[in-house]
Amino acid sequence: MKTALIQMSCTPNADDNRARLAEHIAEAAAQGAELVVLQELHNTPYFCQVEDTCNFDLAEPIPGPSTAFFGNLAKLHGVVLVTSLFERRAAGLYHNTAVVFERDGSIAGRYRKMHIPDDPAYYEKFYFTPGDLGFEPIDTSVGRLGVQVCWDQWYPEGARLMALRGADILIYPTAIGTESSDTPEEQERQREAWTTVQRGHAVANGLPVVSVNRTGWEPDPSGQTGGISFWGSSFVAGPQGEILYRAPKDEETVAVVDIDMKRSEHVRRWWPFLRDRRIEAFGPLAKRFLD
Repeated sequence: MKTALIQMSCTPNADDNRARLAEHIAEAAAQGAELVVLQELHNTPYFCQVEDTCNFDLAEPIPGPSTAFFGNLAKLHGVVLVTSLFERRAAGLYHNTAVVFERDGSIAGRYRKMHIPDDPAYYEKFYFTPGDLGFEPIDTSVGRLGVQVCWDQWYPEGARLMALRGADILIYPTAIGTESSDTPEEQERQREAWTTVQRGHAVANGLPVVSVNRTGWEPDPSGQTGGISFWGSSFVAGPQGEILYRAPKDEETVAVVDIDMKRSEHVRRWWPFLRDRRIEAFGPLAKRFLD
């Protein structure tokens, strides 16, 4: 399956961001992409660096203007498209939501981000209610997509549940980077840990992983920090964790990667992790901590 990763920097102008995304999607489709994956919250800068109630004006209903826009693009180019939107469910109730479009432009399904961070410069708990749709793969014409969002990518449980429900591939729209006060060594440790943990999900579940991050520096509107330098490095890993493609840290990139979707079957026969799981002993995993 030819899968496109669109790694982009974002400007404060949402119309400009959508226009550039439309150009990149067309470019990917011209290269034969069947599946196109966008980064987290791609319509705008990463507004969660500050807690500001005015930013709720950026949210949209689903269906809404952005789903119409991206649905039309999916239909125009005949691709399955994974997007990431700020969903307004009701006044005072918002989600960080991935929406997947089928080739005909219809909404194939959605996933609401389950794990919500609250760290310096990542104040997402102020904006997003934790997802309530569970870890359910989305059925499309290119396969069952196990879509999660950013902070979800650090948790093995979500990846496992997607695999147990028959996902063919794990997909993570992402917005992650470093703050200027971190040393270069610490910045690199964080970037490599991010890549490594997701490669581990590929290995543990015998599934390919697609992770698409934004790139570029975005200022902190409050001026309290040096802003975030998003580290790009979008990548595709195969079912043994092998890197099939990795984008640069600091360049906008449209890459089309051919993923062998039959390889998972062979890898799972060699390494039958699902067969050997001791499920009768895993009950304590449902607890926060074992004192």
